[in-house]
Amino acid sequence: MREWIRSEAEDLLPKLVEWRRDFHRHPELGFQEARTAGVVAAHLQELGLEVSSGVGKTGVIAMVEPDQVPADSETVLLRFDMDALPIHEETGLPYASETAGVMHACGHDGHTAIGMGVAQLLSEHRNELPGRVKLVFQPAEEGLGGALAMIRDGALDEPQPAAAYGLHLWSRLPYNQVVVQPGPLWAAADMFAVTVHGKGGHGATPHDTIDATLAASQLVVALQSIVARNTNPTDTAVVTVGSFNSGTAANVISERAELQGTIRSFDTEVRDLLLRRIDEICQGVCQAFGASYEFELRNCVPPTVNSEAGARLMEGVAREVVGAQNVAQIPPMMVGEDMAEFLDRAPGCFVLVGAAHPEKGFYSPHHSPTFDFEESVMPTGVALLAEVAFSHLSEGGQAETEAGI
Repeated sequence: MREWIRSEAEDLLPKLVEWRRDFHRHPELGFQEARTAGVVAAHLQELGLEVSSGVGKTGVIAMVEPDQVPADSETVLLRFDMDALPIHEETGLPYASETAGVMHACGHDGHTAIGMGVAQLLSEHRNELPGRVKLVFQPAEEGLGGALAMIRDGALDEPQPAAAYGLHLWSRLPYNQVVVQPGPLWAAADMFAVTVHGKGGHGATPHDTIDATLAASQLVVALQSIVARNTNPTDTAVVTVGSFNSGTAANVISERAELQGTIRSFDTEVRDLLLRRIDEICQGVCQAFGASYEFELRNCVPPTVNSEAGARLMEGVAREVVGAQNVAQIPPMMVGEDMAEFLDRAPGCFVLVGAAHPEKGFYSPHHSPTFDFEESVMPTGVALLAEVAFSHLSEGGQAETEAGI
């Protein structure tokens, strides 16, 4: 551990809080992060970095490298997400969202602030870096495909990173605990929509109709049975119907109903089973009621899987930053995260950093209108990612060789 990293990260706390609260006051939804991206880009430019904006529509990329860097030097990617959620804030905080119906309810404002802190720390020590660090500020993580949008715009090109690292502040984990482990951390996440088409009519003459609401109601019940009756009990899977829209009046039988939901899994074969059974059930139920249907799969994210070498390196860094007693592993969670797209192409490690403080009221779940986190944990995030970049560039190539990657 470079002794100066932790102390300089701690010194950044007032600035981190200032940045984070500014982003919290001015949240922006996915692919709309124009203000946030502008603040980030301006900071990176002030640090003397060459900045690319508009990557994946609203993403920002900057490279930190020594003045003299060999052409074949390795590159490490550090990723920070920027988007907020369509949730109306109910925290009553002095820095609460000033945009009705939109708030940072997942900690991405903290991630963006941490990224700005990492940029400042690394740029001040750029000539000590044994390679390049690509800083990626990503839009639209919340189910909109921001990572893929940036990748399609060349985020992994010129130079191509050897590894990717990132973090997520987590409001239900003990303060300053770092969860780091090889293999799956979070699940594959797929969103789906089913539109049922029937024949509308008067509520008093149901025999003249094909009731889309009734058919869709049966679908909800049947779809929820897939995990209980079709998947192996030793496998992990979720099928959730989260939205049901049909009808416009009490005395009108609807001709159209729309269901929206999500499936979660870790295994490709399990995912294929879930998708097959959803289609079979839709076909069977709709046929039984004389209806038809359309099925659409949206915003698919692969599982978030850490490489053995990346997790081993990050675990050593975390032990130095927070102490061995604060480094933990957990059962994989069914949460989805498109950091997975970067990890699939540049194997590394994604960690969770505990940001709970129940005594201060920081324990609301993510995606809650009362969400907040203990801000004093942000220097831990800065130190973790700054140090893992240095460590990977110094030792990562050797570690990957030893792991056979």
